[in-house]
Amino acid sequence: MDERMRFVVRLKDGESMTSLCEEFGISRKTGYKILDRYEQCGLLGLTDRSRKPIRYANQLPPQIEAEIVALKKEKPHWGARKIREKLVRKLPHEVKVPARSTIHAIMDRNGLVTRNRRSRTRAEGTPLSEGLTPNDLWCTDYKGEFQLGNKTYCYPLTVTDFASRYLLLCEAMESNKEEPAFSAFERLFRERGLPRAIRSDNGVPFASPNGLFNLSKLSVWWLRLGISIERIKPGHPQQNGRHERMHLTLKKEATRPAKNNILQQQGIFDSFVQEFNTERPHEALKMQSPSEVYTASPRPYEGLPDPYYPYHDKTIMVTNCGRLCFYRKKINLTKTLAGQFVGVKEVDEGIWLVSFMEYDLGYIDLEEKALQPLDNPFGPKV
Repeated sequence: MDERMRFVVRLKDGESMTSLCEEFGISRKTGYKILDRYEQCGLLGLTDRSRKPIRYANQLPPQIEAEIVALKKEKPHWGARKIREKLVRKLPHEVKVPARSTIHAIMDRNGLVTRNRRSRTRAEGTPLSEGLTPNDLWCTDYKGEFQLGNKTYCYPLTVTDFASRYLLLCEAMESNKEEPAFSAFERLFRERGLPRAIRSDNGVPFASPNGLFNLSKLSVWWLRLGISIERIKPGHPQQNGRHERMHLTLKKEATRPAKNNILQQQGIFDSFVQEFNTERPHEALKMQSPSEVYTASPRPYEGLPDPYYPYHDKTIMVTNCGRLCFYRKKINLTKTLAGQFVGVKEVDEGIWLVSFMEYDLGYIDLEEKALQPLDNPFGPKV
C-alpha cells in the first residue's frame, strides 16, 4: 500500500486530519488535497495497473517495392489484386509475393492511389507547433526520478503551458505507469480545460515503444478528446526546451534535499508551483509572472465524445485483445485501441482502409487477415 492509500485509509478509519498530517509530515492543505482526490477518483486514482501493447514490424525488399511501383505506373488503372497476380506470374516461385494490402499500401505511399477528398486535416509528420497563445500547446514530461528519505523513489509528473510558461501540474508520483497519469491528467483537464495539443517525449506512458505508431492508452485518450499529440525527436530535448528549463529550476529548489516521503515531497512541490506561477518574474514574459499571462482553456472537459465516421462503410469496435472482427475474420490491430471504435472502408476489391478518428492507420486484406500500416500519421516523424 503506498503513502497516499495508507493516509486515506487511516483517515477513513476515523483518525483526525491534524494528527495524521503531523505524523506524515505534511500540511493540512496537502492532506485535504489528497482526500479530495480520493473522493473524486476513488482508490483507482491511487493504484497502478500495467499494460503491455503488442509490436508490429513490416519490411519489404526494395527490389519488390520498386517492381510494384513500376507495374502500377505501367498499368495505372490496375488495383492491388491484378498487380499481385502479375507479380506471381513474373517472379520466381521461391520469392514470396506480398499480400494485396501490402501492395496497396506501397502504391499509396508512392502517391499512386487516389483517395477520396475529405474536409479534414491529417497530421503527416508536420513540424512542431508554435503554441503562440495559452492552451495552444501544453508540454509534459517526468522530471528524472530521485530517492526520498524513506528509500522509495519519486517520479515528478509535470505539465506546463508553452506560451505562458504556467506550471499547470507538478505531481509527486511513485511510478511512471499509465493509470496514475490518467488520474492526474483528468483532474487537470477538469480544472483547466483542454489544450489543442500536448507535446511529450517518446517514453512511457506518453508513448509505447512497441505499439502501433507508438500509441499508448494515454495518447489514444488524448486523441479521443480532440487533443493533437506531438512528440519530440529522440535525442533532441531542446525541442521541449522551455519545459526542460523549468525542470532545472524545480530540481534546484524543490528536490534538494529530498523529503522523507511522497506526501512531504508533494507539499514542497505545491509551494514551488505557487511561487513559480505567481511570484517569479520571467524575462521572456517581459518580467511578468506566468499567472499574469495564462488563462484557462475555453474548451471544457466533458468526457469522451462518440467517434463519427460518415465517410466509411462500417464502424467497428476493437476487441479487448486488439482485433477487428468482421466478415467472420479476425485481424490484429493493436491493444492500445482496445474498446475504441474505428472506421473501415473498402477502397479496392477485398482491401479495406482502417481509420481512427481523422487518422488513417493502414490497409487490411480479408484474405491475408493482416494490417499493413501506413506511414505514422500522428505528429512529427520520430
